Amino acid sequence: MLDSYDIESRCAKRRIDQVAADLGLDPEKILPHGRYIAKVPVEELAARDAEPDGSLILVSAMTPTPAGEGKTTTTIGLGDALRKLGRRAMICLREPSLGPYFGIKGGGTGAGWSQVVPAEAINLHFVGDMYSVSKATNLLAAMIDNHIQHGNELGIDPRRIVLRRVIDLNDRALRDIFVGLGGVSNGVPRRDGFDITPASEVMA
Repeated sequence: MLDSYDIESRCAKRRIDQVAADLGLDPEKILPHGRYIAKVPVEELAARDAEPDGSLILVSAMTPTPAGEGKTTTTIGLGDALRKLGRRAMICLREPSLGPYFGIKGGGTGAGWSQVVPAEAINLHFVGDMYSVSKATNLLAAMIDNHIQHGNELGIDPRRIVLRRVIDLNDRALRDIFVGLGGVSNGVPRRDGFDITPASEVMA
């Protein structure tokens, strides 16, 4: 029996410019990240405001398990089925996080014959947005600590700071920590912790 990796390695991937053309997008207007991944500029979507809306199908679940519930796999299979019937279909999935990827659940690109490829590239980095969200969140956290260190003009109570730093993987050792230790030059000691990047306020 073939596993997900074997299935992906045997499939014939289509270049992203071909996929864009199928969806009515100008391949010259997309922002490619290699041969199989691209971003679509917001302006391209805004240019379609006058076109009739398509139908939206929301796939959800209420009973989370460590291995997931199959929302992604179901969504991919549904998209494949609609394409097989000759309908123009597009699926929208949340960007995978490294936390589940290296845990029991695995990646966020489906599995078996219902998966998005290239799965490894999507699961490990995709287009770098998760990295950017992590950097932005941690910059905000550093600015708060820096403000407290340099006089705390706003009177921020270090015990009531709810913005936590983030990292895009599950690391239990970082969930509840103390920062600012090691002397005056390292800041004001306070309790802090790391959330997983998709749970950050910036991501929301």
